[in-house]
Amino acid sequence: MDRTVSCRLSWAGPVALPLRSEADVQATCGVMHVHGRRYGRPRLLSVDFASVAAGVLAAGGALAVLRARELGAPYREVEVSAAQAALLGLSQYLAAATAEEPSAEPVGVGGPPFRSSDGVWFELETLTPDGWLRFWTELGVDRRLVGRSWLPFQARYGTATCPLPDELFAAADRLTFRDVAATAERCGVTVTPTETRPPVVGGVPWRRREGAAGASLREVAPGGRGPLDGVTVVEVARRVQGPMAGRVLNLLGARVVRVEPPGGDPLRGVPPMTTLDGEPVSARFAALNRGKEVLEADLRSMEGRSAVRELLRGADVLLHSLAPSKVADLGLDAESLDAVRPGLVYAQASGGAPGVATDYPVQARSGLAALLAPPGLPPQATLLTVCDVLGGLVCATATVAGLTARSRTGRAQRVESSLLSATRLLCGAVGTPDRRPGDGVEVCTDLSALTRDPRFAAALDGSGCAVVRPPWEFRT
Repeated sequence: MDRTVSCRLSWAGPVALPLRSEADVQATCGVMHVHGRRYGRPRLLSVDFASVAAGVLAAGGALAVLRARELGAPYREVEVSAAQAALLGLSQYLAAATAEEPSAEPVGVGGPPFRSSDGVWFELETLTPDGWLRFWTELGVDRRLVGRSWLPFQARYGTATCPLPDELFAAADRLTFRDVAATAERCGVTVTPTETRPPVVGGVPWRRREGAAGASLREVAPGGRGPLDGVTVVEVARRVQGPMAGRVLNLLGARVVRVEPPGGDPLRGVPPMTTLDGEPVSARFAALNRGKEVLEADLRSMEGRSAVRELLRGADVLLHSLAPSKVADLGLDAESLDAVRPGLVYAQASGGAPGVATDYPVQARSGLAALLAPPGLPPQATLLTVCDVLGGLVCATATVAGLTARSRTGRAQRVESSLLSATRLLCGAVGTPDRRPGDGVEVCTDLSALTRDPRFAAALDGSGCAVVRPPWEFRT
């Protein structure tokens, strides 16, 4: 049997523009615009975000085609472009810019990192307003000012802006980093010092191990939805990394069932709002989760855990971003599930290091922030969530690799990926000194305009809240 698969990469793909470089793609597809929000003007990322994302998507598409071919489907070729990868990476921002019910969002230049009195630059992370309030009040900042600064800090993952008052930076600069870290630990927040340069790394950004044999496994050739048609994925994940992975698997044709707490994920109600399946929902949430089914289950209860385990009996993949310390207590560790679903592909997405579980601390820890800093400035993370996006793409590709290996061996597969391992792909992809867009290439400064531009019609669905179309073209 001929297993040859052709994989084609281009700059523009179906986008009807003369794109010939990473800089062209960043300029026209909005990457410069979103990255530049913290600077007050469009600015090129000094790493090849679109190119790397396209490469990961191409690998995932090719692996999906290989699996489909072995099951009898007639796929022979997959094509993806850097422009489509860039648009998929901006899907949350595109959705927010085209939401039916726009809302006021923080705007302004500046943002972390902070600097201690002994010259250590660091990122601060907390997901709760209580921790934010305790930390800054202990540093002597007025409570009212701290309260007003929570919204731009908390919203930065969705807005790519984080204008904070100077008083916060001044307060951090009065303490040594050791004292800052001690205060953070007391208040339940994390601080991550920025590395001045990334380590030299290489290799595949995920790990795969074989598990138990799947004696009852029976796979069928995919149908018309895509090369993963017939695959069922159970997703237990929040925020961006895990849901992005689930979205990519869904775009490849898989059925994805998302487990949410009773009443639904709280992020469903975060403005700006749009309509999905006749119900109001956060536009950013819809960008990552449209096309998925939902099972509401309280994982803290025996009934909720039983419902998820029952769902897994008919599933092919468990995709989760749960903390390793919690997985066994929930009965969702790979060993426990071997008896529930022989042959399960167990895909785990994580931060990659203790205390580092979200985008901006990962940029600091990996050295990416140092690479992204403009000349003469200290390490500065991009507020475009490049780590979350790329982490989701890597996790999805690792999952497809697990499915492909399972179809060949009949054995369960365990794949592990992380934000840190995905980010290192970017640290090895620093662009050339000349990173200017080509002559005549437009710089996007309004994401909503892309959905009205006929040149993007084959890559974006502009009816209502913007939807990024599947970034692959599969041919038989």
